[in-house]
Amino acid sequence: MAQRVQFPADFLWGAATSAYQIEGSPLADGAGPSIWQRFAHTPGMMHNDDHGDVACDHYRLWKSDVALMKQLGLKAYRFSISWSRVLPEGKGRINAAGLGFYDRLVDALLENGIEPLVTLFHWDLPAALDDRGGWLNPDIASWFADYAQVMYKALDGRVKKWATLNEPWVVTDGGYLHGALAPGHRSRFEAPIVSHQLLRAHGTAVQAYRATGKHQIGIVVNLEPKYPASQSQEDAAAVKRADAYMNRQYLDPVYFGSYPEELREIFAEAWPEWPAADLELIKQPIDYLGVNYYTRNVTKHHAHNYPLKAASVKQHATYSETGWEVFPQGLTDILLWVKQRYGNPPVYITENGAAFYDPPVAEGGVLDDPLRVIYQKKHLVAVANAIAQGCDVRGYMAWSLLDNLEWSHGFSKRFGIVHVDFATQQRTIKASGKHYAKVIATNGAILNERAG
Repeated sequence: MAQRVQFPADFLWGAATSAYQIEGSPLADGAGPSIWQRFAHTPGMMHNDDHGDVACDHYRLWKSDVALMKQLGLKAYRFSISWSRVLPEGKGRINAAGLGFYDRLVDALLENGIEPLVTLFHWDLPAALDDRGGWLNPDIASWFADYAQVMYKALDGRVKKWATLNEPWVVTDGGYLHGALAPGHRSRFEAPIVSHQLLRAHGTAVQAYRATGKHQIGIVVNLEPKYPASQSQEDAAAVKRADAYMNRQYLDPVYFGSYPEELREIFAEAWPEWPAADLELIKQPIDYLGVNYYTRNVTKHHAHNYPLKAASVKQHATYSETGWEVFPQGLTDILLWVKQRYGNPPVYITENGAAFYDPPVAEGGVLDDPLRVIYQKKHLVAVANAIAQGCDVRGYMAWSLLDNLEWSHGFSKRFGIVHVDFATQQRTIKASGKHYAKVIATNGAILNERAG
């Protein structure tokens, strides 16, 4: 008999978004440009030349979006701050209108019984700082701390859960090694520098929070368990490299104050030696870990694939529209790995979801997305299984609240539990959103019901 799905009584149910993907109005009311605005307006970088100038128009429609969250029964809403909306030059002068937007949003969330979870950096670096070297400039750690301090001063107390960075691996791998994301660099020498400066910035922002903040701060990483394609020693070594590069590169410094040894092999002459003081700075105690989970990777040795000398092996399985295998067991496995390796820290699932084809909205505002409903059910059961095995998981944020700009994929990939008609900005709750509302209302008990 299957184990009964059960979540803690105070489990935090929510949904997540990010600023550039939903807000639109990137230069409104005195905001400065970000690297994503530049990247999106560079010909050939975005699918269909899409950009976030309007996106979901959340900057203007935030009140109705908060009402939508309340309708879904969300207990929490994870969102990010547009750094250049608050500090148009990235440092120094504060744009009161930009800060005021987030001030009003937080108040509205609290008035509706929704806890705000704030991410300080979700990839949209101010363009003015990129002009000064961006994540390649060691000074960015202090710039980030100053920006963080502005936000803590404005919102701490009303905001009780902060995250410094979202998915530093994606920033580095997509933005500086492979050039598929902003700012579009392709350099094996830049990649380890960017990762290190991101982590130094995380450390300074945590230090700044300890000086003035009174609640909780953490970091959000995307984790992807790696499984060997065969029993060969070569594949086992490839798995270790892939795991070090994607998973341990960002968590080992935060928890242990050291980088995985495999990174020296991966980057070879491009790997720098970092001062011990930097690693001490990075190793600031955090209050929780945010885990973003989408898929797993079955890995084999591949001598000519830089930098990992590894390749993915396609499985006979369901894949999402982004080409990611649907593998719920991987979520249980990665949570158990975090528990074992890092001492069972408090964890929030800060993103989990999938892009599938959505049919047009039918008469009466009906949109059935059965693959996403199945994905949601199975991954929530995977979270419950991890909790049953002792993992300290305290909340789950569905990705995403709204269909949005899926970065360089533009508007071609829909992750939302709420459909957005980008021509009219009409919102329609999908079947997955209605199912998630029932999950929240029953604290997950509905997952124990069998299909008729």
